[in-house]
Amino acid sequence: MSERTPVDVDGQIEAVSRRLDTGERDRQPTLVSTISQRYATTVEDLWDACTSTERLPRWFAPVTGDLRQGGHYQVEGNANGTIETCQPPRSFTATWEFGGGVSWIAVRVDPDGDEARLTLEHSAYADMEAQFWRQFGPGATGVGWDLALLGLAQYLRTGTNMPQEAEGWEATDEGRRFVTASSARWAECSVTIGTPRPDAEAARDRTTAFFLGEEPPTES
Repeated sequence: MSERTPVDVDGQIEAVSRRLDTGERDRQPTLVSTISQRYATTVEDLWDACTSTERLPRWFAPVTGDLRQGGHYQVEGNANGTIETCQPPRSFTATWEFGGGVSWIAVRVDPDGDEARLTLEHSAYADMEAQFWRQFGPGATGVGWDLALLGLAQYLRTGTNMPQEAEGWEATDEGRRFVTASSARWAECSVTIGTPRPDAEAARDRTTAFFLGEEPPTES
């Protein structure tokens, strides 16, 4: 692994807003994870960083396809889907198809003072997520999005490539601390929407172990 810029783990964890909500799609209940961060750049630059096939690999992953409304995309080694709406330079929505399941993402870029804010909502049908949610909680996807926003923050700040997951950064001491903290924050979000704390903390521990490549804790 090439030498990388040190990460302010505590600062990045605090810079990100995380929220869980319930919603509805096609008259079916959904679970909605929202993650957001402010960046020291313009709306136009932040939009370009999040939609350019040349820039996405520098902080997220290679993305191929027809990146326009109605087009199909593929994230290398991850999800694929269809871009449902696109309103440059402010928002797009898309399906997020992975492992035989379909969920949805909505990405928005807004001015925030003299900077710009990225907000991403990830929605899934509650019944589809029920078993997976009980096992891993919102951190299963939330930690991955936290790593993505960290990569974007590092890239925009330093101009160097920072795709955290692609380089296995989460296996370093610094990365382990970040993953553990992110997973804990998502568990707290789960508690706020009614998950019993013991269940949320058990799911947190399983998610943390997954991202760190460790054996999951055994049930007591």
